[in-house]
Amino acid sequence: MLAAIWAQDEQGTIGKENRLPWHLPNDLKFFKQMTEDNTIVMGRKTFEGMGARPLPNRQTIVLTRDKSYQAKGVIVFHTVDEVLDYAKTFSGITFIAGGSAVYEDFLQYCDVLYRTVIYHSFDGDTKFPFVDWDDWTLINLSAGEQDEANGYAYQFETYQRKVTAD
Repeated sequence: MLAAIWAQDEQGTIGKENRLPWHLPNDLKFFKQMTEDNTIVMGRKTFEGMGARPLPNRQTIVLTRDKSYQAKGVIVFHTVDEVLDYAKTFSGITFIAGGSAVYEDFLQYCDVLYRTVIYHSFDGDTKFPFVDWDDWTLINLSAGEQDEANGYAYQFETYQRKVTAD
């Protein structure tokens, strides 16, 4: 199964200089909980923006056009088809985890979307690509707990692709 997972602000901002423009520990916990024991796919800039190190307890795939790119502890792929072939044979969930161009390449193939919406506007240079929400059904919605460490109102949303008759 292929799924996308991301956090965005009210304006669709997802990043600034290849990093998250906010600090929201509960969203990071959600990301960890969802992706552990699964696979995450990200572009090279996103991977390097998080320190160029794989996250523990999950397989990391770095997608890059650079045929000579190598990084320790990850799988490097160069095409969308390589990732799709991997996802077909992987028994768990293959999560698309950024950046914007990688989301755009894979949204059409995703079965499920996990979106955290942060009710604040941040300065950023990267937006999530267009989603035709008519193609998706909201199947879960839960408010995030706002506290001292998590200073913004936010919610977790899960969408499933609508089945269309051919």
